Amino acid sequence: MWLTRSLVVLAHAFIGWALCGAIIGIGRRTTSMRNTLLIHAVGAPILFGMLSFVYFSVFAYTTPLQTAAIFVAVAMLMDFVVVARLIEKSLEMFKSVLGTWIPFALIFASTYLCGVYLVRK
Repeated sequence: MWLTRSLVVLAHAFIGWALCGAIIGIGRRTTSMRNTLLIHAVGAPILFGMLSFVYFSVFAYTTPLQTAAIFVAVAMLMDFVVVARLIEKSLEMFKSVLGTWIPFALIFASTYLCGVYLVRK
């Protein structure tokens, strides 16, 4: 039971990370890096908010705080391992406040606030 529940929350986090990756990938090919990062900073919390809505409406196996922490931790880990280490072969991306730290903070906030709202209903 706990394994299934863990996989459900991790799958939601992974989907959010993959969709954010799609924003970056498409943005890099269609507009400037600055515009891509701005779109990502706006899109990331929206995407994770929508995933949080689905997660808390259907499953809600974890508290809003736990879910927000898991979602951000997965995004950070995947960015570090896949993007920084394997794709970019550099940790340079983590120097960008707009590219990483603002989206991480907004992902946490949107997930947490969505969870608090839906759990209280």
